[in-house]
Parts: sequence; structure tokens; C-alpha cells
Amino acid sequence: MATSPAEAVSHSLHAERLWNLPNTITMLRTLVVPVLLLFPVLGGSRSGSQVFAWLFIAAALTDLVDGWLARRGQQVTSIGKLLDPLADKLLVATALIVLLAEGRIPSWGTPMVVIIVGRELAVSGLRGFASVEGRIMAAGWPGKVKTLLQNIAIGALLFPTPQWGLPAHSIGLAFLVAATALTIWSGYGYFAGFFGRDGRRVAPEERA
Repeated sequence: MATSPAEAVSHSLHAERLWNLPNTITMLRTLVVPVLLLFPVLGGSRSGSQVFAWLFIAAALTDLVDGWLARRGQQVTSIGKLLDPLADKLLVATALIVLLAEGRIPSWGTPMVVIIVGRELAVSGLRGFASVEGRIMAAGWPGKVKTLLQNIAIGALLFPTPQWGLPAHSIGLAFLVAATALTIWSGYGYFAGFFGRDGRRVAPEERA
């Protein structure tokens, strides 16, 4: 009896070891998300802002660590490829919404936050749909650069301004503008790769 793509993915995920070190680090990164929700209460002071900024930076750096560990220890898993970008998206979306609510991102920056968060939700949905068909859509280099720019922007915006004599707020907004542009480009790349450049749905055998 033939096995469906969904069953094949399910069996593959069960066969892999979920709680390896890279995946554990990824899960720990998601624990920073509820902590960021405390920023409106505890981040008003200069010292409070610095604590949240460094916490976010540390969480963002774990994205590099878990990826390096997974490749070095040959522990790259299908579930890790799904969880890693999901953790990044939760972290970025939560931070941006909190910064917008607290006025660290001005009202004219609202469309940028909507674009970034909307793109993350759309790509996550596309990844989930692709996984049902037995395809794992790993992040390409435009998406990785986009994530880097977003992390720099958020880290700078979380810091009180000025920081070390630098206009952290202005730097953060500049990087946020650049990140938004790359967000649109990389998002288009995901959908164009899945559906085809001409908008036609690409069959699974054509994607191999």
C-alpha cells in the first residue's frame, strides 16, 4: 500500500530524535517570547531597557549557535528545520509589536511591522502546507539576511537612546526599513519557488 506524503513526513519526524542539543536550544529561544511581553512594565528605565536588549540579542545569537551545532554534529532534523524559523518568527513578531505599542517604533512605522509580521505568518503557513506534501522549505540566504537585519533593528530599538554615544533609535529605524524591503523580496522568493515564477502551481516531482 502506497504511503502518502503526510504519512511519510510523520514517520520521518518520529524516527528523528527531537530533543537533541540544537533543537533544545531552539525551544529555549521561544521562552524569551513571554519575557518580552514584560517590556512595557519593566523596560521603562534605562537599565531595564538594557536588560531586555541584551536578552533579545542573546536569544537571537542562539539561532547561529543551534544551526552550527546541528551541522557540526550532523544533527540536522526535519523538525528542527521547521522549529528554528518558527522560533525566530515568534521572537521577532513579539518584539516588534511590543516596540510599536510602547512608541519605540513611531506610528509611521506601523506598515513596516504589519508587512514583517504578515510575511512571517504567510511563509509559516506556506511551510506548513509544503510539509504536508512531504517538502521541507529551509530558509534561503535572503531570508537569513532579512532575519539578521531585523535582529539588529530590534536590538537597537530596545536599547535606550543614545547608547555608547550612538543614536540607537535612529540606527534601529534605519535597519528596520532595510529589513522591511528584504522581507518583501524574500517572501516573494518563497511563494515564487513554491508556485513557480509564472504563478502556476509546481508539481511535487518538478520541485525535486
